[in-house]
Amino acid sequence: MMLIFPFYAIFVLFIFNSLTLQFCTKMEMKEKKQSSMFRVINIMILVLLVSSYVKVLNATV
Repeated sequence: MMLIFPFYAIFVLFIFNSLTLQFCTKMEMKEKKQSSMFRVINIMILVLLVSSYVKVLNATV
């Protein structure tokens, strides 16, 4: 599981970042607002990924 999860996390981050970029492009956001949007979304996704990793790690032990 320790080998698969980092690839899964990178894939999830890539997908969410590409969706965020499409959203920002469609809404024609300014560069400063885009950077704050990316920062907030990436932090939320990282929190979800870390919590799911801890849950999976506890389930396998």
